[in-house]
Amino acid sequence: MSLILFLGILGVLMVIILKKPITGMIGDDYKVVYKLKSAKWFQNHWLGGIFLFAINAVLFFSTGLVLYLLLYFSIPFVHLIVMILAVIVSIFIWVLINHAWQGTKSNRLKMGFLGSSFYVFLTLVLAYQLVTLKSSYPNEDACMGGMIGLVFGIIVTTVAFITCFTITGFSKK
Repeated sequence: MSLILFLGILGVLMVIILKKPITGMIGDDYKVVYKLKSAKWFQNHWLGGIFLFAINAVLFFSTGLVLYLLLYFSIPFVHLIVMILAVIVSIFIWVLINHAWQGTKSNRLKMGFLGSSFYVFLTLVLAYQLVTLKSSYPNEDACMGGMIGLVFGIIVTTVAFITCFTITGFSKK
């Protein structure tokens, strides 16, 4: 599990480092980019940030639902493929939002931070659950039951916040 988490973090860091070539590969020729560019409400940093916040929530909860449904099937390693696809789709959508945003640098930062704050709230919820974690019965090892999963969740949501904010909050130029 640690190796998979480390490889995931390393992959996302490479995406952050190679942000310019990745945003260059995904052009402005998507209908979504045109629609968002022409939508007056999206160019407001508050409404654009709330839109990004909602997109992040939908992406997170739909991935969680798919992973939950996969619990009923005993197909090995499919959950890893779903998580990799979720990261790729998230980064793709964040790049599209980056292309669609037209505004000042400070408003872009506000929009990116507001939209990425979904992952900050999720990190805080996981941290609270970690601090208040209790054993279900006496002599239970809470570390194996929940602590490892919560720590991994905190790491994943922190990396997601940094990645989303970096891609959407900073200029595409």
